[in-house]
Amino acid sequence: MDYFLDEEQLMIRDLARQIADEKIVPVRAELDEKEEFPWDIMKALAQSDFFGLYIPEEYGGLGKGGFELSIAIEELSRACLGVSTSYAANALGTYPILLFGSEEQKKKYLPDIASGRRLVAFALTEANAGSDAAGVQTTARLEGEEYVLNGTKQWITNGGEAEIYTVIAITDRAKGARGASAFIVEKGTPGFTFGKKENKMGIRASSTRELIFEDCRIPKENLIGRQGMGFIVAMKTLDKSRTGVGAQGVGVAQGAFEAAVNFAKERRQFGAPVISFQAVQHMLADMATQIEAARALVYSVARYIDSGARDVSKESAMAKLFATDVAMKVTVDAVQVMGGSGYMREYPVEKMMRDAKILQIYEGTNQIQRNIIGQSLIKETAKKRQGG
Repeated sequence: MDYFLDEEQLMIRDLARQIADEKIVPVRAELDEKEEFPWDIMKALAQSDFFGLYIPEEYGGLGKGGFELSIAIEELSRACLGVSTSYAANALGTYPILLFGSEEQKKKYLPDIASGRRLVAFALTEANAGSDAAGVQTTARLEGEEYVLNGTKQWITNGGEAEIYTVIAITDRAKGARGASAFIVEKGTPGFTFGKKENKMGIRASSTRELIFEDCRIPKENLIGRQGMGFIVAMKTLDKSRTGVGAQGVGVAQGAFEAAVNFAKERRQFGAPVISFQAVQHMLADMATQIEAARALVYSVARYIDSGARDVSKESAMAKLFATDVAMKVTVDAVQVMGGSGYMREYPVEKMMRDAKILQIYEGTNQIQRNIIGQSLIKETAKKRQGG
């Protein structure tokens, strides 16, 4: 379908596709096998200004929005979800500064982020705080001119590789959800170390590590927004970033679909190409339809968020939920279309299926997305009744 991309958006899409085909596809299997962080590809993306896509021009970025970011993420995900996660997590970590940071923080950090000189990570999840974000145990205590952080963050994407971390910690436990705050912590700060690199089922090119804070002292100027705004910062960040996860779903589904179609054209059974069989055609037809529906929803929601809409939790959740469920179904079906070959590591769909699973889990499980949508519907119904 034609989504009426303008000239700059087409350029972003085409350049991202070129980098994906030339830089990612030849090494994706090796990166997956060795669990190797894709630094060379990150540098290529930095040289092409991809890290500055969504950052305002006054801070060294290109001044585009989440829609352009989603276009780039989709194309990278078509080649390798591990690589696209390493790239997209940078935006996830940057949004707290972009949305709530002071002018001084923006001037200090955003130019380096936009240039790709310094990677970023977002640290919310803990052993007892995933879907239940209110379960955060990491604390930040104000002592004079410094905050002292203690605690552990788990499964942090870009952990160990990133140099800038946006961290959610509790500053006043008595206030419950209103007692959390957001901070900027730089790699190399005394008291800030990393646990082992996790050995994962998928997105193995992406680095996932534990963050450990032991009397880690940071300047009080590193507080993002005001004290007590931590969960607002986290939720608004996720509202912005979830279309990127949806774009990942569209991209990996598209990559798996293309591989399945090409295989079905070449593989012959009973004297004819597999694609000539109606059973296979129906599977491919469903896959194509689901991908296009997911892309339409993700693009529409990304544009809606960029328009300045305030309450986007429901729509953002819908885009993430639908596109990532599609990604899982399409990658599983791609393996089925390719049969025994699809199950073998020499073909990319085996990896795509492993990779796709995380999309239904991170940045809020798809069950949590359904909760968000359901709660939004209840609020909307209540408002209509009051208005009537």
